[in-house]
Amino acid sequence: MSKKCPYEKKCGGCQYIDLPYEEQLKKKQKETNKLLSSFGKVKPIIGMKDPWHYRNKVHGVVAGDRHGNCFTGIYENRSHRVIRVDSCLIENQKADAIMNTVTSLMKSFKMRPYNEDTGYGFLRHILVRTGYHTGQIMVVLVTASPVFPSKNNFVKALRKEHPEITTIVANVNNRNTSMVLGDKQQILYGKGYIEDVLCGKTFRISSKSFYQVNPVQTEVLYNKAIEFAGLTGKERVIDAYSGIGTIGMVASDHAGEVISVELNGDAVRDAVFNAKQNKVKNIRFYKEDAGDFMVKMASHKEKADVVFMDPPRAGSDKKFLDSLLRLKPKKIVYISCNPETLARDLKHLTGNGYSVRQIQPVDMFPSTGHIETVVLIQRKTM
Repeated sequence: MSKKCPYEKKCGGCQYIDLPYEEQLKKKQKETNKLLSSFGKVKPIIGMKDPWHYRNKVHGVVAGDRHGNCFTGIYENRSHRVIRVDSCLIENQKADAIMNTVTSLMKSFKMRPYNEDTGYGFLRHILVRTGYHTGQIMVVLVTASPVFPSKNNFVKALRKEHPEITTIVANVNNRNTSMVLGDKQQILYGKGYIEDVLCGKTFRISSKSFYQVNPVQTEVLYNKAIEFAGLTGKERVIDAYSGIGTIGMVASDHAGEVISVELNGDAVRDAVFNAKQNKVKNIRFYKEDAGDFMVKMASHKEKADVVFMDPPRAGSDKKFLDSLLRLKPKKIVYISCNPETLARDLKHLTGNGYSVRQIQPVDMFPSTGHIETVVLIQRKTM
C-alpha cells in the first residue's frame, strides 16, 4: 500500500511515495534492467516486508518562524528555504520525536536557530542515529559556536523527556559550508558513539562514520555480497572504501586474510576498535586512498583474490579502476547505490578482461528512486 506524505511536492526526496510498494519495485526493476541488462541477466529486486520508517540516520536543518518558534526540516527541492517536517514516513519515529523535543526546548533556553544569510544564531542542525538491534541512540547537536550556554541543564532537560538517549554530542560547524558536520566536537553525555549489530558482528558508529541507513536490507545486501564472493577460507580479500569495516569484518569469517582500506580517519579508528571488539584477528586497516594503495600492491607484485568495493554515488574514478586492473583479482564484488555510474564502471572493467556473472538489485531506499545493486565480476581465463 502507499501512504500520503504532506511534504511530497516541496521535499522531492521520496519520488515514489505515492505509489503502492509493488509498483515501486516494478519501476526500479525496469530502470535497473534498462541500464544493466546489456551486461547480463538482472535478478528480481529484493524488496522489504515493511518499507516504512527504516532510516536509522535522521538529519534536520534547524529553523524558526516569525513568532520565535523553532522547528527542524529539510531544504525545499532546489532551494535553501527550510520546509518544516515534524515526522517522516521513512525515518525512525523515535528520532523524529527527539528532534521535535530539542526544538521545543530551544525557546526556554534562549537558543536561536542559525541563519545562513546573516550568520547569526546558534543551533544549525540536529542529527540522530539509532541502533536497530541495540536500541542505542545518539543525538548530535551541530552549533555555530563552541560556547554552549547552559549545556548541562539542556542535556538534563532533553534526557528527562527521552531517557532512551544513550549519548549526546555537540559538533561545532562555524564555516559557511553545505557540509553538516564540522571538525571539532565535544561529548556532552555518554560515550560519544553508539553500537549496532550487523550480520552477527557489533559495530561502533560515531557521528562522522558512514553506516548504511537501512539496517534490515543491509544484512540482505551484505549476505548476498558474501555469497557472490564464494569464499572458501583461504582467500586474500581487499575491502575498498571500507568505512567502519562492515563488509570486511563480515567477510573475515570466510576468508584467509582481509585488507581494509579507507581514507576517512574517523572511520578507520572505529574500524580498528570494531575488529578488536569482535576478536577479528585476520584483518588489517589502512588509512589511504584505495586506488593508490592497490597501485602500490601491484607494483610490489602482491596479489588479491577478491576485492569488495562500495564506492559513493559518483562511482569509482578511472584511477581506482585502473589500479584494480593492475592488481588482477580473480573476483570483484561491486556494491553500488547508483546504477548509472555502475553501468559506466562495468563498461570499463568488461572491456579489460572481466565479465559480469551476477546482478542483484536490493531495495535499500523504499519510496525513493534510489537503487542498490550488488554485482559479481570475474576475471576471464586466458
